[in-house]
Parts: sequence; structure tokens; C-alpha cells
Amino acid sequence: MNRIDHSISQIDLPVNLQILNISVNLSRLSKWVYEGYDKRTELIDRFMKQTENYLADLDKQKISKDFKPTLERVRSEFSYLKKTLNSQDKRFWAEKALTWANILIHRAKLA
Repeated sequence: MNRIDHSISQIDLPVNLQILNISVNLSRLSKWVYEGYDKRTELIDRFMKQTENYLADLDKQKISKDFKPTLERVRSEFSYLKKTLNSQDKRFWAEKALTWANILIHRAKLA
């Protein structure tokens, strides 16, 4: 039996759980960036890459039409977050990540 390394991929999980895992990662990232990026650089980079992989996993899944607009928007916002990770305004970055974490929690049932 082939086992999937969930630190890299989560394709074997139900879509709603995949979305909740992305939400949890965004919440963690928000906290760590707010507390101080310079103290957790390696951890933040690892979770950014993991979240990127988790979002890519959703390309291989059947996503409901009700959730597709949310997924498109979160991908766009995550791309923005990646580009601005080293920005000066850590509070804004953290708030944006946490906002999307909360949105995904509430909309995961639509997936």
C-alpha cells in the first residue's frame, strides 16, 4: 500500500479536509509572521511551500461550482502573500492570511 506523505501532499483526503488543512496553515503562518518572521524563517518557508502544494493538490480534485470562486480568490491572495512575505507591514500580512484562514473554515463545506 502506498502511503502519502501529508507534509507534501494530501490528495488522499476528502476535499473539505484538504481545505481545512490549508486554513490551519494560513492561521499558523499569520501568527508566526506577526510574532516575528526573522525568528521563524525556516518554519514559515516550510509551511508556505506546504500550503502551495496543498493548493496544487486541489487542481486534481473535483471542486464544486459553489466553491470555485473562493478557491480562485484564495489562490490569488496566496500568490500575493508569497510575494509580500518579506514586506515591512507584518500586521497587514498576518491579518490578510488570518482572514483567508477564516473564510476557508466557513466555506470548506461548499467544496
